[in-house]
Amino acid sequence: MAKVIILMADYGHDPTETAVPYAAFKDAGFDVRFATESGKAPGCDSRMLQGITQKILGATQSTIQLYNAMASSAEFKKPLSWTASGFSLAPYNLVFLPGGHEKSVRQIIDSAAVHTLLLDYFPSTAKSTASDGKKAAAAVGAICHGVMVLSEARRRDGDGRSVLHGVTTTTLPARFEQMAFWGTRAFLGDYYKTYGAGSDDVEDSVRKAVGDPSHLKISLSPSPFVVEDENFNYISARFPGDVPLMAERMVKLVQDLTAGESGTSGSA
Repeated sequence: MAKVIILMADYGHDPTETAVPYAAFKDAGFDVRFATESGKAPGCDSRMLQGITQKILGATQSTIQLYNAMASSAEFKKPLSWTASGFSLAPYNLVFLPGGHEKSVRQIIDSAAVHTLLLDYFPSTAKSTASDGKKAAAAVGAICHGVMVLSEARRRDGDGRSVLHGVTTTTLPARFEQMAFWGTRAFLGDYYKTYGAGSDDVEDSVRKAVGDPSHLKISLSPSPFVVEDENFNYISARFPGDVPLMAERMVKLVQDLTAGESGTSGSA
């Protein structure tokens, strides 16, 4: 059975970017786990789930139903801890990083422990054939601020390069982030700026990480937009409007990678 792990902060992720992929993974028959810093059950951004902000800017009613089902699951209530001794991403066929702009998601974006895990795992997603003649059944998916978790994971071997250096990706466009920020500033303050007013846009942060500007693919079209890297099993997307297509692509990728396997051994 294909294994997926969703890495989350304790609070603040976008419910659409979390619950829709989760439902797709479960429908595909995948074994899905969650992990937070200390194993605390996570919670998505309540402003996207209730109140006037939900009605104007947040999750749809169908997505809220998916979120409620996810939140009641055993794996969501009792996640693993990504700081636990011996915890590894190696047993998983897909590591998924949902986004969300609420400031609490900085817990995972800035986490040295998560950065180390990703630096260890991401090379295993390379599409090149391994020395034993087999291709590793490993992949990463990231959307919106989830891409920043990867871009901030930097090597400590002297060059300081991000795990995304030389990798083709998309992320939340600066135009979208600025529109949300300025359009809501009068009543939400700097809610739409995860690191506060005046901080870099997500697009700027990711652009610095990839190195060659041609590796950052940005679309301002409202149509679903998903980017798949040519050299790594890595899929990225921009915002909630891309989620259904992204979920479909991630499911297919994992199915292709694990086709013919009788199962994946090991657990975290």
